[in-house]
Amino acid sequence: MPTTTLTRTSTLPRPAAEVWARVTTPAGIRHEMRPLLSMTMPPRLRGGTLDDARLLLGRPLGKAWLLAGGVVPVDFDDMTLVALEPGRRFHESSRMLLFPRWEHERTVDPVDDASCTVTDRLVLEPRVPGTGHVVDRFFAHRHRRLAAWASRSGPAR
Repeated sequence: MPTTTLTRTSTLPRPAAEVWARVTTPAGIRHEMRPLLSMTMPPRLRGGTLDDARLLLGRPLGKAWLLAGGVVPVDFDDMTLVALEPGRRFHESSRMLLFPRWEHERTVDPVDDASCTVTDRLVLEPRVPGTGHVVDRFFAHRHRRLAAWASRSGPAR
């Protein structure tokens, strides 16, 4: 199968540090994915955030399970964190049942003191034709959920 590259960027009305603190936590990741999917954390990250993986760069973190509706296992993400700039960027390289190659890079860049951009760049090699389009739609969903969270008034939740 050919390699597919997808990029999606959203501007959010929240400071970059606040958004980073949200998007690297299990609760923030689950919120973005719901109600379609949920994801467990790999064993080496349970009870922590991506920032806690600094000492594990380049080493397998273990399998994170993707759960349809938050309940039924449908795939796994055998995750390795290959780059981390705490507060700004992570890059993970994984293999999945549906994607023998899955690379996800997320950056959070300040626009000004009160807003930032979030960019997801995915490089994937699907086993099944058409699944790249499904991933693109899924990340559109994630960005809509993230924008809805960021647009709420008051402090981050």
